[in-house]
Amino acid sequence: MFENKKIFILGMARSGYEAAKVLAKRNNQIILCDINPNQNEEHIKELEKLGIKLYLGTDREDILDESFDYIIKNPGVKFDNKYVLYAQKHNIKVINEIEMAFHLLPKNVKLIAITGTNGKTTTTTLTYEIISNAFPHRTHLAGNIGFPLCEVLEDIKENDYLVMEIGVPQLHDFYDFNPDIAILTNIFEAHLDMFKTREYYNETKLRMFQNHTSKNIAIINHDNEDAFRITKDIKSTKKYFSSNEKIDGAYLKDNSIYYYDEKIIDTKDIKLQGKHNYENIMCAIMVAKELNISNDIIIDTIKNFSGVEHRIEYSGTINNIEFYNDSKATNVTSTQIALSSFKKPTILLLGGLDRGHSFDGLIPYMNNVKLVCSFGQTKNRIKDFCDKQNTKCIVNETLKEALNSAYENAKSGDVILLSPACASWDQYKCFEDRGTEFKKLVKELKEK
Repeated sequence: MFENKKIFILGMARSGYEAAKVLAKRNNQIILCDINPNQNEEHIKELEKLGIKLYLGTDREDILDESFDYIIKNPGVKFDNKYVLYAQKHNIKVINEIEMAFHLLPKNVKLIAITGTNGKTTTTTLTYEIISNAFPHRTHLAGNIGFPLCEVLEDIKENDYLVMEIGVPQLHDFYDFNPDIAILTNIFEAHLDMFKTREYYNETKLRMFQNHTSKNIAIINHDNEDAFRITKDIKSTKKYFSSNEKIDGAYLKDNSIYYYDEKIIDTKDIKLQGKHNYENIMCAIMVAKELNISNDIIIDTIKNFSGVEHRIEYSGTINNIEFYNDSKATNVTSTQIALSSFKKPTILLLGGLDRGHSFDGLIPYMNNVKLVCSFGQTKNRIKDFCDKQNTKCIVNETLKEALNSAYENAKSGDVILLSPACASWDQYKCFEDRGTEFKKLVKELKEK
């Protein structure tokens, strides 16, 4: 399918780079374009040796014409990009790296895909660890979690297991992608800068199930109104989880997680606390049960699972002040979850890319917040939000300044929480870089 074609890769980053390498081995004519000139020099040399023509730091209109068969678009590229609009006008199919690599998978690979506004990474990581413990050397991890599918493609063999985190920008450019088991953790307001309306965002989530039949399993959040509603008519065999009531599926009851009335694990034996984490764990249990993995492996893996970096990650204590890195909280709902996890007086570091979203959803969760230290593009809008709620706010330019402000105003017993409720792209390449800097700055404070 992807041989002897003319292919335009829009956006380099990691996925574009890996896609280009895979396609170059299949006798394709490839052009790769990225408006950002600052790319990895070794990657540039490698792709040029493979005969790939690179256009970096430009968006010239003459490099795309009707002779191309595909555009492979980076998920971060907006839908109204001029190359995308040109492709749509001239019937050039626009897909992404995952959709392309899906067609190159070996036969009978068991594909488990996880999407949702929140909880994707934790659910994906735990699911992968359980399956990997059951089927060592036959389980692979890829997708939005940081590993392009093309990067691991050569390692995947027939009858292996593939666990993938899928973000909604990736779902937008899916056509044939079809997981054997698909999980929808929840749906909340997010990505409105890209999708414009909540309805379009919700509709795009449904692409996860668009090729399902009754042979495919859909695992859905019973308690989440949008997730439950929009999946009502999908053709999958639907199974549900709930943290609020006993249902036919996985549920939380008397401080234990059950699967169809079978007690699996007590919450006291789980390192990850909070209802949201119990929901993530339920999803992983349900996948494991579909794969006939033993309870011993499921329970042992859950007991030893400490969570995911940058997601309410404990980052140290200085003078009895605790620091937590929740840089992965790129939307208001994620910050709600983080604030719900603490009962101690909290200083909240809030800010980042301005997508025009409201912070009003934080209001019911601010009871323990004694101070907000804002930073980034949204710093002044956050100050206006805090002023209306009579919450003290110190405006800062950078994360470093915000952390210093927080520490200067903290007292013994306080929590300093980085949970920005904003994407990181105003000052960082990714939320991982933001979280890594936060931990580095905490370490520097400790060494003073």
